[in-house]
Amino acid sequence: MRPARATALAVAGAAALAAGALGACGGGSSSGGDSDVTWAISSGWDSWNPNTSEGNNSYLNQVLTPLAASLGDFNPDGDFVFNDAVLSKAPELTSEAPLTVEYTLNENAQWSDGKPIRAEDFIYVWYQMSGNADYCNQEQCAPATTDWGANVASVAEADGVVTVTYIDGYLNPEWQFAYPNLQPSHVIEDNGFADWQSDPAVMGNSADWLSTTAPTWSAGPYKPTDAKVGEYVIYEPNENYQGSVDPGLDKLTLRVVEGTDAIVTALRNGEIDGSWPSEFSQEELDKLDGDDAIKTEVYEGNVWLHIDTNTKNQFLSDEVLRQAVFTAIDNQELIDRAYPDTEVALRQNHFFSQTSQYFQDNLSPTDPQQGSGDADAANAALEAAGYTTGDTLMTPDGDPVTLVFRYGDGDPTRTLIGEVVQSRLAAIGVDVTLTAIPDGQLGPVLSEADFDLIVYGWSGTPAFTTAPYQYFGSTSGSNFGGYALDGLDEAIAKVTSTTSLDEAAGFANDVDAMVMPAAFTLPLFDEPQSTIYNQNNLGGVTANGNSQSGPLWDVQNWKPA
Repeated sequence: MRPARATALAVAGAAALAAGALGACGGGSSSGGDSDVTWAISSGWDSWNPNTSEGNNSYLNQVLTPLAASLGDFNPDGDFVFNDAVLSKAPELTSEAPLTVEYTLNENAQWSDGKPIRAEDFIYVWYQMSGNADYCNQEQCAPATTDWGANVASVAEADGVVTVTYIDGYLNPEWQFAYPNLQPSHVIEDNGFADWQSDPAVMGNSADWLSTTAPTWSAGPYKPTDAKVGEYVIYEPNENYQGSVDPGLDKLTLRVVEGTDAIVTALRNGEIDGSWPSEFSQEELDKLDGDDAIKTEVYEGNVWLHIDTNTKNQFLSDEVLRQAVFTAIDNQELIDRAYPDTEVALRQNHFFSQTSQYFQDNLSPTDPQQGSGDADAANAALEAAGYTTGDTLMTPDGDPVTLVFRYGDGDPTRTLIGEVVQSRLAAIGVDVTLTAIPDGQLGPVLSEADFDLIVYGWSGTPAFTTAPYQYFGSTSGSNFGGYALDGLDEAIAKVTSTTSLDEAAGFANDVDAMVMPAAFTLPLFDEPQSTIYNQNNLGGVTANGNSQSGPLWDVQNWKPA
């Protein structure tokens, strides 16, 4: 579901367009001259505001990356690199009591209209993500997560240094890359929201405006010249960009091409110059073999798939049923069927992959064992709780159990998962209806909790401290399934009670050990990543499994081949 922010982004998968016959290999882009590039985004988006629960998805993040006022990002090695267009040096921790961080602005840091980046740009994002009704009408701001914003006490600027002070007692070992991308407060004021700092209703209205208004501003290497929600953004160089590398393209078009098969076809036909497909398909990538013009890179990333439950559902509100449902699902079967010729690791922790130094297997110890495909164990647990098992599972009150499973329309992997889950749950008498999520509608489906079961991906970075709250905090805007446990919020708060990464990781694992047995969400596997592009047309592309922007993370370095 990727700029330098710890917040995870949702990834739905993509709907496949009808693809025509394959054309000649290695064709040139039809987007224009040698310095015009068209890059495919795998799916659409329904909002322009990335800080809301509805707009917090991978596809919007990608299309906004060329304009973003990011404070930095993770490079392919997992190191945080500050953005020299905005900052003159890396953020500095100046105090732990209270936690205080200084951001020294590039003396020429500015938006594409020449107006300076200022403290109010920091304050605006804080207010929107604060979760505080005194700052913003929360129904309108609807922050994806408040774990960071709720803990900010003040933001002030003096002599080009923005100082962010956190509330007493709040600590975070990932303070360096905690701040989200900035928003142009002066543009917001010029469009009728001058009182956003003093009136939470005006602030809320401005957040709505950001959600429905295609951006015309930029602090990145490119500025938008045309855009249509869910379809495309067209960029040209930002003449007021203050980064150390001049953008190398005359025109950059980011447009939706839905489905890896359609992306591969468009690349071979010369309709696009490259893409970072959201759905990995070795079968489709194999079609590019033998074409010397096409560069294909396959690598590990920070995208992992999971099945979530809606605990507000009349059936799934029962923990025993949730446990049985997850026990009946065979995670290894899903991997074997989706990726028969690719090494893919089981996901056994919500926060850490098996390659992480902090990994702890919290899935295998569950009893009955979730993800094992053990229908007998699932039925035994159900019978012990008063359910009647058989061809139709009946609740203790005598109601047949029926569920709706949501998945990204046209995405082969997620469609396959839905079909396998449907079959596996039929074995314990649960009738599952498969209902696709239309392209671009993942945000609304999640924010409205319009699902019983749902499969999608989280796209993250090496950062982890905000994830426990984002996924499972009782007041988190990304807790789509309504998850709650006694003591869980208190356990989550410990993750940001230290400046030690090792200690914070231990607390995160404590949270994971609490939520895994409750069968709120079933981790499946880490999804392989691929970047494909025509190297005869485009150079400077660097695949990056640590950035939520993928290869767009350093788009300023892209240039004609």
